Amino acid sequence: MRFTVLCKFLGALTITLLLPVPVGAAQQTVAAGSPFADAAVFQYAIYYLPKPKKDLIVALDRILGAHPNRPKLVDKLPKTPTRPVMNIFWEKDVAKNYAPPSLNALKYFARGLSVEQTTALQKSEQAMIFTIGLDNAQVWRGLKEVNAIVEELARETGGLLWDEETREVFTPDEWRKHRIIPWTEPVPDITKHITIHAYNSGEFVRVVTLGMAKFGLPDVVVQNFPWSLNRSVGHLVNGLSQSMAEGGQFAKNGEYLLNFRAIKNRELRESFVSSLKPNAKAIANLVLLRGKAEDGDPNNRLIEIGFNKYPGPDVHAKQEAMMTALFGWEDSVKFIKHDGELKAASQRARAKLPDLRKAFTAGLRPGEYIQVKAPFKTKSGSNEWMWVEITEWKGNAIRGVLRNEPFDVPDLKAGQIVRVREEDVFDYIRRFPNGKQEGNETSAVIEKMQGNVEKQN
Repeated sequence: MRFTVLCKFLGALTITLLLPVPVGAAQQTVAAGSPFADAAVFQYAIYYLPKPKKDLIVALDRILGAHPNRPKLVDKLPKTPTRPVMNIFWEKDVAKNYAPPSLNALKYFARGLSVEQTTALQKSEQAMIFTIGLDNAQVWRGLKEVNAIVEELARETGGLLWDEETREVFTPDEWRKHRIIPWTEPVPDITKHITIHAYNSGEFVRVVTLGMAKFGLPDVVVQNFPWSLNRSVGHLVNGLSQSMAEGGQFAKNGEYLLNFRAIKNRELRESFVSSLKPNAKAIANLVLLRGKAEDGDPNNRLIEIGFNKYPGPDVHAKQEAMMTALFGWEDSVKFIKHDGELKAASQRARAKLPDLRKAFTAGLRPGEYIQVKAPFKTKSGSNEWMWVEITEWKGNAIRGVLRNEPFDVPDLKAGQIVRVREEDVFDYIRRFPNGKQEGNETSAVIEKMQGNVEKQN
């Protein structure tokens, strides 16, 4: 989902290690080596509602004194920190100099806040701002220490925590739940410390992480995929982010081998592996490209996941081939004769197509998609019925992404862009952002008959 963007950014890292290597006019791969920058620079803040409940200076002195391994306090961060350092600034005119996120933004970015807290945040008068610099040799120790310090200060003085990189606001309890308690291994579960924004970009979807700059790592981009792959793409992005954080190195030509079973963080590794189908390889051969920034992206280096190591006539088929290898797949063939009950169910579905076309043309919500079941000619001249996720619908002409792997249509691949006619549509599925689904009435009939891909004789 493309969320409201907060217009507050911290400056980019001063050291960039991902030097480009040309692979064509359009884009460039990253260079071989470590993805870590020499230093990570980022910002946290504590907003008050509207002022601290306790003497802020006294509380700060006490909490810092209880953390002997805290970053060194400095008046100004060096251009390239060579040790953990921290600058603390007390902002006493929040409305003018450090405005909190709007009520609309808080619909998406508030973590644990009550209605009263989101309202009170709009009237905040004071904030404590922490600008942190961590050298890559001590990034995990330094980040863990800073996370504990700001949580304790917010809890004692009645504030809410702001992560400038992920653009989220937390209550102290939610901060502890996500940023403190789960950190039981040397490198934490990265998914607790970043966010992923997904949004419509033309006919397809683009996702980008926010928060990797806190580790001195680039944020990750994937684009031009259908909404039905959103969950799988999220796992892919999280897996790459965790693998980089655990020391993964870029090979020549931007090549990167992502292995879910090699993830060191036990809890995250188990969550990945448990999502795999029995025939999954759990491995993705990626090509990492230098990402192109768009409006709302983090002010950080970007890498884009490429799929050129996989076969297919277009990028969507290559994506599908990679996802199938990584996660495994399930697809069945059902040989069906269309009887009266099945045809009646299809007619009820077809009667709803004008309204579906109208809804699609008006614009579906982020995360919503429509698939239609349409026929494709087999080698023998019969029809193989497969699902197509719609990306364009103009009059009778439908264009979309083929969601099934063909059984007997050798010139087609799952994920490929195909075109069908509205008049040939047999059924539909409409998936809403909340996971609710309607349509696909014919499947219930087919289950009774014997049978995801049907073949009509």
